[in-house]
Amino acid sequence: MPKVIIVANRLPVKIQESEEGLKLMPSEGGLATGLGSVYKQNDNVWIGWPGQVIAHEQQDQVTHQLADLSLMPVYLTQEDISEFYEGFSNEVLWPVFHYYASTYATYNPSNWEYYKSVNEKFKDVVLSIAEPGDTIWVHDYQLLLLPSLIRQARPDVSIGFFLHIPFPSHEMFRLIPWRMELLEGMLGADLIGFHTFDDVRHFLSSVSRILPYQVSSNTITCDERLVIVESFPMGIDEKKYAELTGTTEVQNQSKQINDIYKDNKLILSIDRLDYSKGILQRLQAFELLLDENPEYVGKVTLYMVVVPSRDTVAQYAHLRDQIDKKVGNINARYRSIEWTPISYYYRSLPIETLVALYSTAEVCLVTPMRDGMNLVSKEYVASRTRDDGVLILSEMAGASKELIDSLLVNPNNIVQVKDAIIEALNMPLDEQTRRMKQMRSVVAKFNVTHWVALFMERLNEVKAMQRSMQTRHVHSATAQSIVNRYHDTSKRIIFLDYDGTLVGFKPNVDQARPDAELYDILTQLSSDPNNHLVIISGRKHENLGEWFGDKNIYLIAEHGAWFKQQGMEWYKTSGLSTSWKKDIFGVLEKYVDRTPGSFIEEKTYSLAWHYRKAERGLGELRANELINTLKFLATDKGLQLLPGDKVVEVKNIDVNKGKAALTLVEQKDYDFIMGFGDDLTDEDLFKSLPDKAITIKVGTGASAAKFYVRNPTEVRNLLKALTSDVTVY
Repeated sequence: MPKVIIVANRLPVKIQESEEGLKLMPSEGGLATGLGSVYKQNDNVWIGWPGQVIAHEQQDQVTHQLADLSLMPVYLTQEDISEFYEGFSNEVLWPVFHYYASTYATYNPSNWEYYKSVNEKFKDVVLSIAEPGDTIWVHDYQLLLLPSLIRQARPDVSIGFFLHIPFPSHEMFRLIPWRMELLEGMLGADLIGFHTFDDVRHFLSSVSRILPYQVSSNTITCDERLVIVESFPMGIDEKKYAELTGTTEVQNQSKQINDIYKDNKLILSIDRLDYSKGILQRLQAFELLLDENPEYVGKVTLYMVVVPSRDTVAQYAHLRDQIDKKVGNINARYRSIEWTPISYYYRSLPIETLVALYSTAEVCLVTPMRDGMNLVSKEYVASRTRDDGVLILSEMAGASKELIDSLLVNPNNIVQVKDAIIEALNMPLDEQTRRMKQMRSVVAKFNVTHWVALFMERLNEVKAMQRSMQTRHVHSATAQSIVNRYHDTSKRIIFLDYDGTLVGFKPNVDQARPDAELYDILTQLSSDPNNHLVIISGRKHENLGEWFGDKNIYLIAEHGAWFKQQGMEWYKTSGLSTSWKKDIFGVLEKYVDRTPGSFIEEKTYSLAWHYRKAERGLGELRANELINTLKFLATDKGLQLLPGDKVVEVKNIDVNKGKAALTLVEQKDYDFIMGFGDDLTDEDLFKSLPDKAITIKVGTGASAAKFYVRNPTEVRNLLKALTSDVTVY
């Protein structure tokens, strides 16, 4: 039976030394809770680093103990930890992904080498147990290379990847010297998940600008494989937090907190020590509150918990010193005998104490400068079983996309944060209840179990889609079947698009001229008296006439506006107007002026705006704008908008490849009909041909065609195979 393998940097355990030896303590983290329903079932397993260097002589014992918990270790050396984790992961990826590249990032080649080698170590452990049909779910920024490493060795497994931190904009990500390798590593997965759509958008932008892969909507085409990129906001185990509020221990601690701060409103702040959390800015906002609003002096207390993290690293030690000094300065300025403005704790707290604080604090202040999700905000909401309390949340946290009933703030704007604190402290109970009920409903529905189920369900759907695409792809067996059918028939008609089908796209449209190989293929096909060969293209009739006018090929130009039978002159479709061109041309000229590298191509009954030379991203942006601009104007004038590959074309609605093809198909009882095309204009052709026709799209994506090939090279190989005694496909 196929199994699920979870792979993360850390195992969900803590190892403690005791008199009996090493003792394993299960972790209570959110990820461990959510994935517990997965890795503890059947033969499933979680692979990761145990969290500390294990002496070689103890590794067998630890491995055996972990196996009882469905866990499998990857052992790292102190050098690995220093270079891979402390180095590359936290001195390159963490600051860049949190937009602190200029302040904290250091690009050490040695760190990169260790990052690669540790990902290889994880790969070796995965491959030691992975079997065909298994599902492997890789987590977070420490293992960006792992999906591709597994894919290369085991293409017969399903691979999912989830990033738990933000993904930066292309302008930030491109600073990393090894950006291409990191993206290629992630693209080894079948499904790539992020917390928010912003992260998805940034990732797709980086892929489209850095790698030579086609990106369409949320789909990336990596050779013949489709990779889907989507957002999956992570939740928490909300029932655990709600139920804990009713336990005796939490209620006793809540009473103690209320007794201590009975005359004060409590503002809660809980964060790990990190420069991305906005702790100093939060303190500045609280200081501003006391400075400008003295009526709150002695009436509110900031209860601030900072969980120790990496404080032996210089930049974190410096941050802690700054926090200590800021807290000390505020307390020194405003403290009285009865009241201290900030209750500051630099330590980890047990979950019971956290829930007691969550359930008693009137306000929770969560203002990171950048955060993938931030589960503290959701834990606070889950603990508010009385449906009261106010959450102040940074709009830079992923949770802000879901918890829209919180008071959203820009953490850089300390005046706005200060004003939000005042609003929260004075918010009427009925409004608190209205907001909190909405947020509690969201947190309950989109919990961690839902997150896991949604991701795994989508991964299964992606694999099913990939398998479907494989059956549609014209591989060797399918090609041979088509060849056999070709040889068993005697009245054949073959429709061939030109750009993107017979030839690849060129930066300049005039460079996409037919080569000697193409002429030879077409000559072989057209010399067979049983074949009726048709080139049906959006090209100008002058181009097709120059290249193929003397061949035994029927030519259809400008999507069906011009026709040329072998040995005869061109003739055009009658009754078509061109009076609309003047108005449309003026609009297109404006977009040429606004889009360097774009140009207009005028045909007899159509206008095409090309942006293949424009900057990537800008061209697509302008194309979408142009389509929206022309949408209603085109409808009023009886025109059709055709978005293609790096082109937007406007033409008479009565002209299309489908109608043009039908005029030929209906002239004779053909027993072999085949059509090739690559873009939206060819969909009319595919839809108009009879059901018995073989229709083939060049490229992946939704299409009315029955089959697809990847590129013009595969088109040519198939055409060669039709006239060859030996299959060359």
